Amino acid sequence: MNQPRPVLDVSRTPTVVFGHRSIIWWGQSGLMAIEGTMFAIFIATYFFLRTRETDWPPGFDLPALKWGSINLALLVLSALPNQWLKKKSEQGELRAVRIGLIAMSLIGIVNCAIRALEFPSLNCVWDGNAYGSVTWTLLGFHTFHLVTDTLDTLVLTVIMFFTPIEGRRFEDVSVNALYWYFIIITFIATYLVIYWAPRWL
Repeated sequence: MNQPRPVLDVSRTPTVVFGHRSIIWWGQSGLMAIEGTMFAIFIATYFFLRTRETDWPPGFDLPALKWGSINLALLVLSALPNQWLKKKSEQGELRAVRIGLIAMSLIGIVNCAIRALEFPSLNCVWDGNAYGSVTWTLLGFHTFHLVTDTLDTLVLTVIMFFTPIEGRRFEDVSVNALYWYFIIITFIATYLVIYWAPRWL
């Protein structure tokens, strides 16, 4: 006699989840942990090199504060629309999400444009000495993440306007907003190291 096979009813399982219940959230969190470790390594390298020199920065003028400070202020203020976008995506409000994505795309583009002005204001060249190399590497690494997230936001904007909307797209927007916080936090650390450590140490 055949025994009845156990059956698991998953019909009520939600198809869209946010936060730690989402697989993509765990993937994004793992990526940020890895990349955050890389930032820590670059910063540790910077301070190690500092211990090997009596003059800092060696052979160059101090980095100018103007463009880096403007970019920092814009990034910190962008946390407000970013949080609003994250909240609306998790509520599934398509119109608000579209508006938020346009706003965050424009903010990202402005950040990237200002970043292009930041590199000359470092007042050093990447191959001048170890100070120049680690400074350019640290700012360049942050630029890589800034450009990546801006492109990701632009792609999501196009998707939310011109393709059939699936629930998981709101999940993508929420995770993308989480990544933007990583951009903000890592630039606060990068800004303090590049622009203020030479003045304080």
